[in-house]
This record gives sequence, structure tokens and C-alpha cells, in this order.
Amino acid sequence: MKNLRITVNGTAYDVQVEELGESAAPAAAAPAAKAAPAPAAKPAAPAGAAGSVVVKAPMPGTVVNIVVSAGQSVKAGDDLVFIEAMKMETPVKAPQDGTVATIDVAKGEAVDSGKVLVTLN
Repeated sequence: MKNLRITVNGTAYDVQVEELGESAAPAAAAPAAKAAPAPAAKPAAPAGAAGSVVVKAPMPGTVVNIVVSAGQSVKAGDDLVFIEAMKMETPVKAPQDGTVATIDVAKGEAVDSGKVLVTLN
């Protein structure tokens, strides 16, 4: 799997791409990976990769704000991420006290209900 950041109309999306076989298409995709510094941010998260508390999207929508960072301490009820659905912003809150282990979404990313947003230790 390769982590890539794709920018469409000024909005950045982090995606994972799986290479299935040897062909010219993956070679063409390689320059896009070099242009994306996003994978450098993802390796910082595995320091807390044992995130035992998974915080998922309660509804489909678009991530409009991420108010925490990996390694940050949070208390139950603290805002983690804001999702916009039907022109309303909904905060996704920490279910319990902990430390942010990973942030699995990017601002501007479209998410489905049940998508993992953040993990906590």
C-alpha cells in the first residue's frame, strides 16, 4: 500500500493505493507520491499505533476541521473532528480520556458512516 495525497480544486485528500501488478500505470503514479509530503505525517502516528479506542464517523459527510494532533491528551467530551453533512457541522467528541494515537482522515476528505477518524490510547 502507498499513501498518497491528491489535491482536487484546492482540497487535499489522503488516499491509500494498492499496487496489483507490474505495469506502466503504477510507474506513472510514482511521481505523484513524490509530490505528496503527507506520508511523512502518517509515520508519526504509528508511535501510538496501539490505539485501543477507535472513534468512527457517526454519519457520512466531509471532514471540515481536525482540532487535535497525534500525541495530544484529550478528555472525554473534547472535540476531535468536525464533519459537515447537509450544511451542518457536527463535532465528533472523545468518548473517554486518552491520548490521540492516530488521525486517520484529512481536512476536506469525504467519509462514510463508520469510517475510522481517530484512535486513542
